[in-house]
Parts: sequence; C-alpha cells; structure tokens
Amino acid sequence: MRVKVSEVMTREVTSVGGATPFKDVAEVLIAHGVSAVPVVDAGNHVIGVVSEADLLHKEEFKEQYYHEGYQPPLRARLRHRLARKQDRGRAKAHGDTAAELMTSPAVTVRPQSAIVYAMRLMDERGVKRLPVVDENGVLQGIVSRQDLLKVFLRSDAAITEEIQKDILDRSVWTDTSQVKVLVHRGVVTLTGRMEQRSEARFTAHMAVRVNGVVDVVDEIRWDEDDSPA
Repeated sequence: MRVKVSEVMTREVTSVGGATPFKDVAEVLIAHGVSAVPVVDAGNHVIGVVSEADLLHKEEFKEQYYHEGYQPPLRARLRHRLARKQDRGRAKAHGDTAAELMTSPAVTVRPQSAIVYAMRLMDERGVKRLPVVDENGVLQGIVSRQDLLKVFLRSDAAITEEIQKDILDRSVWTDTSQVKVLVHRGVVTLTGRMEQRSEARFTAHMAVRVNGVVDVVDEIRWDEDDSPA
C-alpha cells in the first residue's frame, strides 16, 4: 500500500485572494501559524503562493526603496545573485497585494500522488508546504512537512501486515515461506532463510519502501552467494 497525499493532507485550507492587502496577508500567516498560504482566484484555482519570505522582501529592500544607500547583508546579496532573484526581490518589495507578492506559478501536487513524490518535490523546490489541487488546478487541501511525518505514526502491526501480505505472501519470483518479519517502533527485522543472497537483499529492499518503516535489519540467511565477484 502506497500512502497518498490525500490521506495526510489538511483539507481545511487558509487561502487569500490576489487582491488581499499586504497587512491582511501578514495577519493571516500569523493568526494561523503558517509560513505560506495559497493565492486563489474567484474559482478557487491556485494562482500562486505567498510566504513569509515574500513579505520580508519589503523590509529587506526598504532602505534601498527609499534611496538611503542601504545594502543587504553579504549573505543575502550572494543568495540573490546565485539564484538570480535580486530583481524579483526588489519587485516584491514594492508589492502591496498578494498577487504582487506571491511566487507564481505555484509548486503544487495532486491528491493521488504518493507522499514520497511530495517529499522529493518539497526537497527539490525548497518549499515546506504544497497546495494540493485537482486536475483543473482547484484547491483541494495543503500538505506540509509535518503532515508527511504522519506516515511514521503507522502502527507496528500495520507495517507487519503490509510486509507479510504485500511482499512475502505475494512473492512469485522466489520462495519467501521461511522469512519472518518483526517490527518494533518502525524498525523491521527480517529473519529466516532464502536460496540466494540477492533474493534476501531484494526482499529487504522492498521492506524499506513500505511507508512508515524507519529502518530494516536484514538477518536473512541464504544458501548461495550469487553476488558479483
């Protein structure tokens, strides 16, 4: 069983419209304790995301905006230069509404996507929250890093059952009848015997992919070492 985004996402989503004023956006972020909110149009389609970082451009470039000769810290200047976001940062410093402040297009994910895909997307794009949208781009929910951690709350019994039924009992490529599985606090221990070393390794690899598994201890014995020389 692959856990989907729809199973862990938050369905009651705080969002703002494109015309929402700067201060109202800031109040929404603070009131709801979130770092970013989706920006939607009249049809609830996600058109962007506005984050704390987007709002903070106002302060970061304030001195330059008023021609007082201020230069951001060296680290900030290098960050903007490497990411080529300096001009966009300055533009956002002038923004007064969500539409002028937001990052667009938004990085989104579909409800039926596997949570592993959402994790990788967050890591690749450097974001902490993803709006969840349907095939038409309509907002369905939001998934955060904290939501994705819910997968590790799966019970040991549920993990054991999945490994036994979906990996061991359904194996058609090798005999796994002698393999036993024990799960404690998310750590899987596999024992027993198989014919070849490669088969034992593959079985352990499959167990690692089960959602909620923290680690796998491979104690499966084998009769033949078919590893490449």
